[in-house]
Amino acid sequence: MKNVLMSFFAVAALIFSTTAFAQNEEGDRLIGVWEPSHGKAKVKIEKIGTKYYGKIVWLKEPIDPETNQPKVDKNNPDEKMRSTPLRGYRILKDFEYTDKDTWTEGTIYDPENGSTYSCTIKMTDDNTLDIRGYIGVSALGRTDVWKRLQMPKKKK
Repeated sequence: MKNVLMSFFAVAALIFSTTAFAQNEEGDRLIGVWEPSHGKAKVKIEKIGTKYYGKIVWLKEPIDPETNQPKVDKNNPDEKMRSTPLRGYRILKDFEYTDKDTWTEGTIYDPENGSTYSCTIKMTDDNTLDIRGYIGVSALGRTDVWKRLQMPKKKK
């Protein structure tokens, strides 16, 4: 009986690890460089641990015309953060791959108004994302379409 239980647990562990690996592979399709529809920035999405994050890696207008310095997060509600450069700023945080080309449980920060919103990401094809930011319920939000600019480099 003990051997039967051990075999059952070994098979269950193998199935779980195979499923988890396949789900990670699916979720990792989000990794890459993406451009929001406004074209003002490029965002690199990467995986840290088991979650996905996105940071600004390029700005169409990187210099603030008022200060002649790199643009900073001047609209941040936290005064201590207002001198943080926008390039390198993490605007997508804590996304988890659920399934069916969807990442949830994350937030998106809008540096133009200093607000953070709940967010879901839906991949409509390999090069297109629907990014939906909302307050409270998803129906009270707005969707932006992002296009892929760069695929991640394959690990050797």
